[in-house]
Amino acid sequence: MKKLINTPESVLADALAGIDAAHPELTVDHVNRVIYRGEPTRAGKVALISGGGSGHEPLHGGFVGLGMLDAACAGEIFTSPTPDQMQEATKVADSGAGVLHIVKNYTGDVMNFEMAAEMAEAETGVKVASIVVNDDVAVQDSLYTAGRRGVGLTVLLEKIVGAAAEEGQDLAAVTALAHRVNDSGRSMGMALTSCTVPAAGKPTFDLPDDMMEIGVGIHGEPGRHREKLADAASIAKQLVDPILADLDFAGAPAIVMMNGMGGTPQIELYIMYNEVAKLLKAAGVEVARNLVGNYITSLDMAGCSVTILKADEEMLKLWDAPVNTAGLRWGV
Repeated sequence: MKKLINTPESVLADALAGIDAAHPELTVDHVNRVIYRGEPTRAGKVALISGGGSGHEPLHGGFVGLGMLDAACAGEIFTSPTPDQMQEATKVADSGAGVLHIVKNYTGDVMNFEMAAEMAEAETGVKVASIVVNDDVAVQDSLYTAGRRGVGLTVLLEKIVGAAAEEGQDLAAVTALAHRVNDSGRSMGMALTSCTVPAAGKPTFDLPDDMMEIGVGIHGEPGRHREKLADAASIAKQLVDPILADLDFAGAPAIVMMNGMGGTPQIELYIMYNEVAKLLKAAGVEVARNLVGNYITSLDMAGCSVTILKADEEMLKLWDAPVNTAGLRWGV
């Protein structure tokens, strides 16, 4: 294992210290391992909180800031944060307008966020709503989930719903919008290599050099199948076709994200995006906005995922609204 770390045990603590040093506009609670905006959530604004296991950066801490999250809880690598962490974040971020928990559909995350909401409500009376993101079309159940996994759509949802909260929409409206986004987006990913969790010291799974995994999860969970390595056009088709088969994207503008898994060069992501764009054009899908880069990763895994959101005019307006975070920034 070759990694730029001190010890496997100190990876999360050291990374949070680095975020603290690099981003003075943020506040890092090193005891509870929560990243907050530097300025507290303004009075009357719905607070958005997300989180999950580390190793998916910039998700979620990289999306704390103007126009997105108010707080992000960091668990150990690929491990859910504890209910105590989430309870603390909920209490601190609440400004009187309620809190929305944005949760990827992994069993530990869902359970712990539910417990945190109950504890926070009982202690302070804060009103908590939640959205469980479940956009992965690859498999119905996995090693970590009941139902579909929550993956790339989480990024788009945090941006769109974050803008709605920023402009002053109330908790009911923000939550309804989150459900609309979740219902309208789908994702599919693939891997060329496994990732290596520092504590394990070896790849999570064995994938021969001439093989690829189609439908892989962001923790290295198995996908639909393995097959011989193919060219970018063939891989793009295997990612796009299942998404289009699962939801009708015709007749509405789409937001498309070509996401890297952490170990894929940007030049390859642009090659893949070009193939995806051609397939969508042929299918009559209008791409109105796009993102190409590493936004929800799996440590050092080589591979990519495609997320397509069937948007509407409100979603596009909120997408274009100003955002200022470590991982996304425009309009400011």
